[in-house]
Amino acid sequence: MAEMEYRRLGRSGLKVSVLSFGSWVTFANANQIETAHQAAECLAAAHDAGVNFYDNAEAYSAGESERVMGAAFKELGWKRHDYVVSTKLFWGLHDGPNMRNTLNRKYLSQAIEGSLERFGLDFVDLVFCHRADPNTPIEETVWAMSDMIERGQALYWGTSEWTADEIRAAWDIADRHNLHKPVMEQPQYNILWRDRVEKEYSRLYEDIGLGTTIWSPLSSGLLTGKYLNGVPEGSRATLPGYEWLRKMLTDEKQNQKVAELKKIADDLDVSLAQFSLAWCAKNPNVSTVITGASTADQVRENMTALDVIPLLTPEVMERVDLISLM
Repeated sequence: MAEMEYRRLGRSGLKVSVLSFGSWVTFANANQIETAHQAAECLAAAHDAGVNFYDNAEAYSAGESERVMGAAFKELGWKRHDYVVSTKLFWGLHDGPNMRNTLNRKYLSQAIEGSLERFGLDFVDLVFCHRADPNTPIEETVWAMSDMIERGQALYWGTSEWTADEIRAAWDIADRHNLHKPVMEQPQYNILWRDRVEKEYSRLYEDIGLGTTIWSPLSSGLLTGKYLNGVPEGSRATLPGYEWLRKMLTDEKQNQKVAELKKIADDLDVSLAQFSLAWCAKNPNVSTVITGASTADQVRENMTALDVIPLLTPEVMERVDLISLM
C-alpha cells in the first residue's frame, strides 16, 4: 500500500493524514460498533495505515460516540501527541432554550466541557461549530470559540456546513479583534456533491487559508455501488433514524451516474469505493477525507485508496466530470 500523505490543515501548521477515520453512524450504534474494543480494532487498523486524525461529534449517538472513542484511545494506550481528534458542537444533548440548536456562549462553554469529560481528554485538537446558528450573533460565537482555545480546551476551531459568507464574516470578526480565527470547514464532498467545495469556497482557500475535513466521500454508501440493485439488508439505509437516506440512495438518476462511474473504476481494476475516496483526495483543497467503517477489514480496504490516487490522470478526471456534472 502507498505511504500515507500528510497535508497542512489550511494555512495552519497542523498536519493531518489525507485519509482519516470518523465515527458518524458507526460508533455506539447497534449492529455497527457497540464496544470500545471493537472501536479500538478499527482505530488500530487506521493507525497502522498512517491515519492520525479521528473525527467525532457531540451529536453522534447522543454523546456515546465520544465516550466509546475515548475508551478506545485508553485501551490502545496511545500517547496524546500521536493523534489528532475532533468534536463538533451545535445540536446539544440537554433540553432547554439555551442547550439545543445553538452556538451561544452558555451552550458552547458547557458543551465542550461535556465532550472532554466523555472523551476522558484534557483537550481536543479541533472543535467545529456543527452548523451555523442564525439566532446567535456571529460575534458572540467567534468570541466563545476563541475563548475555548485560550482556555486550552481546543487547539483550533472551525465550522461545518457554513456558507462562504458566514465563514468570511467569522474570520473578519476574529481578525478585527485579534481573536483566534476559524481554520477549517467540514463540508460534504464527493463525486456527486461538488459545488460548495469547488465553487462556493473557491476564494476562501487563498484569501483566508481555509482547510477542509470533508465528510461523506462515498455519499453515505451510494458511491460503493451497493445500492444499484435496491437497498441491501443491514445497510445504513435500513438503520432506525436514517430513513431519510433511503430516498437519496435509491434515486434513479444518481444510480445511473454511479453505474457509469463504476465502469471507470472497473477499467482501472479498482473498487468504486476506492476510486471515489481517491477522487476526493485528488483535490488539493481537501486537507483530509474522513472515511467510515464498522470493521477493521473495511478500514484497511478504504486505506488502499492511497494506491488509486496516482491512477487518476487528467483523462480519467475528465471522464468523471462528464458523468458527475451532467
